[in-house]
Amino acid sequence: MITQGVRIATRCDACGGVLTRDIGQFIDRGRLWWGTEGACQSCTVAWCEQDSGSETPEDIRQALLSEHGPARLRLTWPETSPVAVLRALRELQGLTLTQAKALAGELKATGLVGTLVEMEFVAAQLWQHSVRSVVEPRRR
Repeated sequence: MITQGVRIATRCDACGGVLTRDIGQFIDRGRLWWGTEGACQSCTVAWCEQDSGSETPEDIRQALLSEHGPARLRLTWPETSPVAVLRALRELQGLTLTQAKALAGELKATGLVGTLVEMEFVAAQLWQHSVRSVVEPRRR
């Protein structure tokens, strides 16, 4: 399982106490998941939310990118069949042919950028279509 998370302390809207949030993304059984949970140290405010699907809520993505930095996905063999790349991208994200061509062009030119988990997820989909790629996490 590939996972990445961050813990954030904020102010509780209900009581003003310290609210601790655990935020993350992970891949499980071939699906991209996101989760968030929080609990106030001073009152009964608490929650846990988890879902999978094509898009992670932007606040979760931004928290992960802020803490860990972006990862870049690059093709290891730029001469890879464009048909295989297009097929993989369309299946993965439900893109139109025009959208998939634009994303494939970006992948070939500069690579795709996102959270580590998102890029590993795309890399796994590409691998299923015999497209080899590498994920480069940001170096600290």
